[in-house]
Amino acid sequence: MVLLVPLAVVQGVGQSTLRASADDVEAAPVAIVLGAGLKPDGSPSVFLGRRLARAAELYAAGTVEVVLVSGDNSRKDYDEPTAMHDWLVENGVPSEKVVRDFAGFDTHDTCVRAHRVFGVEAAVVVSQDYHVRRAAFSCAAAGIDVQASGVSSESIEPEKAVMYRVREAAASWKAGLDAVVRRDPVHLGDPEPGVREALEASR
Repeated sequence: MVLLVPLAVVQGVGQSTLRASADDVEAAPVAIVLGAGLKPDGSPSVFLGRRLARAAELYAAGTVEVVLVSGDNSRKDYDEPTAMHDWLVENGVPSEKVVRDFAGFDTHDTCVRAHRVFGVEAAVVVSQDYHVRRAAFSCAAAGIDVQASGVSSESIEPEKAVMYRVREAAASWKAGLDAVVRRDPVHLGDPEPGVREALEASR
């Protein structure tokens, strides 16, 4: 039973931030979109495309002013943040309103870096419905006033959708531990002004 406590806390905190639809999201300066893989041609995966579509929807509605895209760029031939940036620009979000975090290697790292490196104080975190509660927990634990906006996890590969949900239990336990020990991201680095400058330019 004790092992279930972190899972319950992580999911419970995340649930408290969840908004039922894009229309229910309150105005916030930033949307945080976490990476979710690329297709062989380097374009966003189906799941990632859904996250980006929600961020573009929130921007078009005036709910958010800037989109912070955070993903993996650990190899020269794999660049999630740039693929995410390009998708958003192609779908109506101005380039100067999309800020790239190239060291979002996992959910915890993305949230800590959003706060400590990019200075994000309040945000909407966007992810799949099975993952967004944990993402919101990690962002709240990092010091961000967060709302969670979940998108569909319906998949053309149902077995993967099941696997992701099963894996979420262990990942939630780890998220709770990371928050308790205040684990630093793999790469922290110096503060970056991109989000602040993008917000100042829109005011």
